[in-house]
Order: sequence, then structure tokens, then C-alpha cells
Amino acid sequence: MRERMAQRLQDRKAEEARPLDLQAIAPGARKLEVRYGASAKQAIDVYVPPGAQGAPVLVMVHGGAWKIGDKANSGSIENKLKHWLPKGYVFVSVNYRLLPEAMAEGQAQDVAAAMRLVQARAGEWGGDPKRIVLMGHSAGAHLAALLSARPDMVGRPWAGTVVLDSAAMKVSTVMERRHPAFYDEAFGADPAGWARVSPMDQWTRSAMPMLLVCSSQRPDKPCDEARAFADLTARSGVTTPVLPQALSHADINRTLGLPGAYTQAVDAFIGDVLK
Repeated sequence: MRERMAQRLQDRKAEEARPLDLQAIAPGARKLEVRYGASAKQAIDVYVPPGAQGAPVLVMVHGGAWKIGDKANSGSIENKLKHWLPKGYVFVSVNYRLLPEAMAEGQAQDVAAAMRLVQARAGEWGGDPKRIVLMGHSAGAHLAALLSARPDMVGRPWAGTVVLDSAAMKVSTVMERRHPAFYDEAFGADPAGWARVSPMDQWTRSAMPMLLVCSSQRPDKPCDEARAFADLTARSGVTTPVLPQALSHADINRTLGLPGAYTQAVDAFIGDVLK
């Protein structure tokens, strides 16, 4: 059993390392790498569809337990590129400093800096700086949700955010139960620090609209946390839709962009916030 799991993990890593054929995905599209800081990890990849002018912009933040992952991982971006580039979206994939170089709060500051860069330069890439949607998976979903709860970290608002299966919406809840060691690395031991990086603790009515996608298959029940977050915002008169999916944590990310009801639901939310 352990050998099979190790082989599946190795196969998945090999698949994610496979280079993408951008011209097969969207003929005439181009890819740019743009830096937003001094660290090697402080960079974004910008995928520009042909003829882009006033295009909506989708900004993707990869996951990886705050310590691994990369903006070029095909498992994170391939199906999204196949879906949104032909629709005319500019697609941005974000790298940020990882553990141990930066804890979660520093990583959120990195993503905020990347967002400011996208807002400032979207027009150069044929994008509309007023039509930006943020998206993140796993650890990246936590970072995206935190910025959405605290948009002052970015400075200027954006249209909305798609949160793909974050189980760290209320950080103290995670830290007060049994948890993997990487949570300690990401969040530290100070409850005051937990609150600073907890989307539920930081949320106010000035927050960006969010769609919370969650896996109904995970034993740690992220959908319960997503619904608790939605209940919190509802008490202030703000509706936060929750979209449970009978998919694994990895497939919540990997399959988004494939034809089907899941992608259609995410498209509907994006369409609403871009109006």
C-alpha cells in the first residue's frame, strides 16, 4: 500500500513537471515572466491570449502546504488555461516565498504585492485592471481568502475571489486540534499571530466577494469551515456562496476548467462579480 501511494505521488509530481504546450492550448498566446520582488520566488507568469484588449484577468495562487509548489505546475494551471485563455482572459500564475523563507503572513504580503503589480500593469498585457479575479488552492486558497478578508493589504479592491478548498479559514481552530507540523511552521505558536492570518478573524464588510469551493471527501471537513465562514458573513448581511464538490483535495484544483457543472458554477460566480 505504501509503495503504491509513493508511486502515485511520484507519478503526480512527474505529471505536474511536464511542460505545457501553450500554442496547442491557445494559438498565438504568449507567456511573460514578471518579477515583483528581490527573491527568486517573487515572480509571476502572465499568459496573454491573442488580441487581448480590456480583457478580464484571472490571478491564480498555487498551493503546497505553504512550503512547496510552483507557478508552472501543470496540475494547477493546465485545465484553467485551456478553459479561460480561449475565452479571452489574461491568466496570471503567482509564485511567492515558501517556508522557511517566509511564514504565511509574509507569503500573504507577497501575494498582495503581486496583486498590486497586476493592477498596475494589466493594461500593458491587454487586461482590464478593474476586472481582476483572484483564485487560490489549498495554502494558496488561505492566502487568497486572507487578502479578500483584508483587501487593505493590497490597497485597491478587485472584483472577487474563488477559494479552492482551504481548511484554514479559522486558523485557531486548526491550531488547537491535532495538525500536521507544517501548520506550526506556517502559523507559529502565538494566538495573536494566528488571528492576524485567519480569514474569519480578519473579515469585515469591506471584504471582497468570495466563492468557497470545498471537498466533501476530506476527513477534516473543510465544508464545515466554509459554511461557518458563510454564516459569519451572513450575520452582517453578506452572502458568501459555498460550493461543495465530491472531489479529492487535489482534484478540486486539477479538474477546474474541464467541462461540467463544477466549472460552470465557478464561471457563473466569476461572471457575476465581473458585471
